[in-house]
Amino acid sequence: MRVLQQFVGQQVIVEISGNNNCMGKIIDLGLDIMVVVNKQQFYYIPLVNVQNVRLNSESRMETELISDEMPIDYQEDSLSFRKILNNAKGRFVEIYVTGNKTIHGYLTSIMNDYFVFYSPVYKAIFVSMNHLKWLIPYHAHLTPYSLNNQSLPLNPINVSLSRTFEGQCEKLKGNLVVFDFGDNTKKIGLLHKVENGSVELINANGDKVIWNLQHLKTVYTP
Repeated sequence: MRVLQQFVGQQVIVEISGNNNCMGKIIDLGLDIMVVVNKQQFYYIPLVNVQNVRLNSESRMETELISDEMPIDYQEDSLSFRKILNNAKGRFVEIYVTGNKTIHGYLTSIMNDYFVFYSPVYKAIFVSMNHLKWLIPYHAHLTPYSLNNQSLPLNPINVSLSRTFEGQCEKLKGNLVVFDFGDNTKKIGLLHKVENGSVELINANGDKVIWNLQHLKTVYTP
């Protein structure tokens, strides 16, 4: 999407999958990710979920102070989604994946097609890379919910990890799981089977529901 290069330095409206808009100035563009700044917040937006980009002719943000500091370090000529994820490991960030809420915490592991995210609320969450809408780094010295370091352990996840999202779901078989934060009650249940890109859940009523893994965005065990 190098055609977007013409919008670098411009105030834009970015429409993202899930009927969400992000407004701000595009300050950098890679092969598969863009960086948009709105006031003092930096949005790292994977291009795979960008629906369209248009100039924001009504924006009055040009006169507002925008920090020159890039909160996630990377080499200017090699900006990529995976490098941003790797460089964000261990830093407090806000991510948006699905539903009407963002998640706060930090990345702990980056695998082939998913990453592990630690949230003080949900604990270990496995997030499909294909469905991350944006990532916003916290400002220095801020922590989620103003928690102290004792509440945000450095090594909170003691589970073996698979290389793929499907493989990780396989490891969760036999457990009660919640996909996509339970935005649909049929996404909550006992994970009974994982095969050929699908998962079989047994819901609270004992009914079996088959889900296409490509359309599932996150999973965690409550």
